[in-house]
Amino acid sequence: MAHATPQGFKLLNGWKRPGRFDKGLGAQLPEAYKKFWREWKLTKPAAVHYIPKESEWERDEVTNVIKPVQNIPLPLIDTPESHQGIWGGEAVIKGFQKRQQTKRRVPHFWVPQLRRSVVHSQVLNEYISVIVTERALEQIHECHGFDHYLLKNLACDLRSALALKLKRQLLLSLQAGCPALADDPQHQQEVLKEYSRYLEPYTPEEIDWYGHTYLEAIRKLQGQLRDAEKVQPHKVEFRSKLIEQLREAGIREAGKLEKPDILAASSEHKDADIEALTNLESSPSSSNWLSKINPFGKKET
Repeated sequence: MAHATPQGFKLLNGWKRPGRFDKGLGAQLPEAYKKFWREWKLTKPAAVHYIPKESEWERDEVTNVIKPVQNIPLPLIDTPESHQGIWGGEAVIKGFQKRQQTKRRVPHFWVPQLRRSVVHSQVLNEYISVIVTERALEQIHECHGFDHYLLKNLACDLRSALALKLKRQLLLSLQAGCPALADDPQHQQEVLKEYSRYLEPYTPEEIDWYGHTYLEAIRKLQGQLRDAEKVQPHKVEFRSKLIEQLREAGIREAGKLEKPDILAASSEHKDADIEALTNLESSPSSSNWLSKINPFGKKET
């Protein structure tokens, strides 16, 4: 059966649906961003809403039956508001709640308690007002600082886009030598000595692509491709061809261009072509043949 199909042996294990990195612009994204995406979306985060069991087997208290332990994480919902703050790995949980014994269960959403607080970044030398949870504040205190909290935890544990963008800014600032602390060289060296160890797992390219969402990475790639292949408008190409044809025809007005303008840069050459066409249109001797070329020009009566 496998030899009769166009795909051959690839269909023996089932058809694999193409992912976002298998087609289109997603396939052109660098490996540095794919590494960050695997760390953010595919790595298993630390348990936040449940207590994992360390043993592999457990005994039922009622039936005394030995059964395997299954540490299945709860499905979490990342709302747009969660990406505008730092929730410490928490998210919205959707489930059911039985509020009365004689009635059916009803859908319920568990939302973490939010509060606005101010955190300080030593690397950026800034105070940041951000919406956080109690767990996020506890983790910041356990890590002995806001910068240590962002740089020490993985992207899957930070979850929010704001935390990942701040982490990218910290890595870029450490890579540049903490320019925000240039006024105090002694304190700058102390901060670099304390936080420079967080740069070891990353390369400069990985730092550049770290913390971007998928749409932001696609826009950044499109900008790089646009800068690498600058497209020249057709009107500039056609204008240059027209000037060359006028020069080859030996028209007197077309030969008025100065030689330095012809050998100048491309931008100056375009301006010279525009001025030449303007002079040709304004000159009385060339009004007759120009009016024949341009069908939309004003005709003399």
